Amino acid sequence: MTIDRDGTDQPTPDRLAEDINWVGSTGLQRRHVLAGGAFAAGFAAACRPIASSAVETPGDGLTQETVSIRASDGFAMPAFVARPASGRHAPVIVVVHEIFGVHEWIRDICRRFARAGYYAIAPDLFARHGDATKVSDFKQLVGTIVSKAPDAQVMADIDTTYAWASSHGGDGKRRGITGFCWGGRVVWLYAAHSAALKAGVAYYGRLVSEKTALQPLSVIEEVGKLKAPVLGQYGSLDKGIPLKDVEAMRAALSQAGKSPPDAITVHEGADHGFMADYRPSYNEAAASQAWSQTLAWFGKYVKG
Repeated sequence: MTIDRDGTDQPTPDRLAEDINWVGSTGLQRRHVLAGGAFAAGFAAACRPIASSAVETPGDGLTQETVSIRASDGFAMPAFVARPASGRHAPVIVVVHEIFGVHEWIRDICRRFARAGYYAIAPDLFARHGDATKVSDFKQLVGTIVSKAPDAQVMADIDTTYAWASSHGGDGKRRGITGFCWGGRVVWLYAAHSAALKAGVAYYGRLVSEKTALQPLSVIEEVGKLKAPVLGQYGSLDKGIPLKDVEAMRAALSQAGKSPPDAITVHEGADHGFMADYRPSYNEAAASQAWSQTLAWFGKYVKG
C-alpha cells in the first residue's frame, strides 16, 4: 500500500509514477548521516541529509573545472569536467545526472572516471529550466524542472558536449556515456540517437515511460535504433522499474538482434539508486560489481 496526500491507503501500483520519491518507497531508514562540511553542502537539497557512506574521491593528479558550453541554441550551458592532469586526448565519458542535477555525487563520479584515465564531463541538462540542486521538494523538482527538459534538447546538448570536449583536450573519436535514473533513460536514448557513440552504461534508467509532448520517447520502443552497445544496470527490488520491464527490454533487444553485445545485469537484493552511496538505498556489493562491469565495458568498447 501507499499513503495518499490525504492520509488514506491506496493500492500500490505495479510501477511507481515518475514523480514519486523512490527513496521513500524503499522503507529504508537513514541511521548515519554526515555532520556537515563543504563536502556534504555540495549535494542537492532534495538529497539531504547525506548518508555517511558517501564516497569522496581524491582529486590529486586530476584537473577539475566548471566550464560553460555554448549550446546549439546559443544557451551557455554549465558543465563539470574532471580529467587526468597529465597527458591529453583521453577518451570522453559524458556523465548524465539524476533529477538532482550536477551536484557533488555526479562530480565525484566524474572524478572516479578521471582516475580511471577518462575525460569525464557532466553537462547540466536542466540549466535552462532552473537549478535542480536548489529544490528540496521532489514533486516540485519533477514538475517545474525535470519535465521541462525536452528529449530533443537533451540529445542536442550532449552532441554539443562531445564537440566541446573534443576541442578542449578530449579524444572525440572515443565516446562513452553513462547516466543514473533520469540519466539512465537518456543513455539508452542517446545510443539510439548518435552514430558516433562507442558505448553506454545505463544505471536504472526507465525503460517504459509516460510520453509527453516534450518527452515523447520510450526506451523500449527505440531498441531497433540502437547504434552502440549498452550495458543496463538494474536492481531486483526497484519499484519504479519492475522486473517485467527489464525482461521485456531483454526480449526486445534479442528480437532486434542487439543482444549481444547489449546486455542487462540485474543485481539481486538491490533497489533503485543502489549506486548512489549518499542515499539509504546504497548497496555496496551491487555498486562495486556494477562499477567493475562499467569500467570493463568502457575499456572494451571505448578505450579499445
